[in-house]
Amino acid sequence: MPATLSASATPPTPGVELAALLADRELGLRALTGAGDPATATAPAVAVHAVHASEMADPSPYLLGGELLLTAGAQLEADADAYVARLVAAGAAALGFGVAPVYEEVPPELAAACARHGLPLLEVPPRTPFTAVARTVWRLMAEARTRELRRVTEAQQSLAAAAARPDPVPALLRRLAATLGGHATLLPAGHDPGQAGARQAGRELPAEAAGALAALLTRVGAPGGPATATDAAAGWQLTAYPLGGEGQVLGVAVPDRTPGDHAITAIAAVLLTLLTTHRPAGTEAGALTRLLLGGSPAEALGPGPWHVVHARGTGDPQALAAALGTVLVDAQGEEVRLLAEREPGPLPGWRLGVSAPAGPGALAGAEAQARRALRRAEAARAPLARHTEGGLDALLDPAEALTHARELLAPLVPEQVRTLRAWLAHHGSWDRTAAALGVHRNTVRQRVARCTALLGRDLDDPDTRMEMWFALRTLDRQDNSPVT
Repeated sequence: MPATLSASATPPTPGVELAALLADRELGLRALTGAGDPATATAPAVAVHAVHASEMADPSPYLLGGELLLTAGAQLEADADAYVARLVAAGAAALGFGVAPVYEEVPPELAAACARHGLPLLEVPPRTPFTAVARTVWRLMAEARTRELRRVTEAQQSLAAAAARPDPVPALLRRLAATLGGHATLLPAGHDPGQAGARQAGRELPAEAAGALAALLTRVGAPGGPATATDAAAGWQLTAYPLGGEGQVLGVAVPDRTPGDHAITAIAAVLLTLLTTHRPAGTEAGALTRLLLGGSPAEALGPGPWHVVHARGTGDPQALAAALGTVLVDAQGEEVRLLAEREPGPLPGWRLGVSAPAGPGALAGAEAQARRALRRAEAARAPLARHTEGGLDALLDPAEALTHARELLAPLVPEQVRTLRAWLAHHGSWDRTAAALGVHRNTVRQRVARCTALLGRDLDDPDTRMEMWFALRTLDRQDNSPVT
């Protein structure tokens, strides 16, 4: 199947710099440091990805990381240091303190604690409602995302135009480097990064950054190397991507990485794969012809081994295929399905389920393996899960295990089964399970308590948890199970 570009190559939503909030005169926010003259304090280079208002003595269990926490200190503990330490441990980006409702000024001990722990502290004046701060953050995030989407769209058009020139490869590299404001290197198969065969464009890198990028290119281009690799050196952000299945590697270096850079580079990688990969009548067109004439996948594909991959994510499926070194991709449903000869590794923005290596005649079973592996990856919030065989499962009779699992979990409805699976996968953590399911931690508690009542079993008992996990795993292996 031919590789195509998709407009779905969307970057993640950028965060909002604290400096942008301080620059909004209507909000009237002021940055404090806990030491020195607050009037001259400036905002640290920290990005805010969400806003959360709470007057709880300990709001840290309800934070996912990256939040600007707003509070008036209604239940501020005497130990301000412990309060701030918990916020930092939970990943809070900054603390906004509203003065007047409870305190006439920001408590000095709170400012000192924020300075000790490196947590940015903003003073919110009495005239500024917390909702106004939240709305400003959402507005700035929307504006930033619109700018990134426009940038990616314009980059896709300019890269496609470069690929249509008489000298497409060097033109594409020059356009990519100019768009990123950095450097791009294309390393042909079998070449050393220091050899003359490498094509380069854009800004010249410092010796330290050039050496680090060369090491990444060698690592990704090696047999069995990772799907992508990143590093940083001499103030440059470095990334390497393999192209197709012929050992070619694309390397990029940027002084400051933005959310849209990965999507732009992925588009360039797809185009370079199409321009540089030799495809005789033994790949897509030849394989499709043999399949139509022979009616058997074994006759259409090479001996492999092949890996079936099921994926969910927000990126471009064609860019994902390029990163995995394949053009065999089906992106028609909610899950992206791929067939790759190289063993996949984790990729940013995607959750992957990978089958065991299989020959062309065993692809149907491998697809079921990949589907179940993706379920496990989603339950555990892991970037990748692989199919595994053996272990205790191999000691059980499949029919008896399935009968027992269905009888054991019969009282539960699908939503309860999904919650129980996620809760067990996260070792009974309420917060991590809530984050995985996208619900409140109290909802998880209520569902697990209901499961306990319906099952009549003590879910705090390790033996019970192990039995439940084996039962859920058994049902996961049955594609037509009524309670999965």
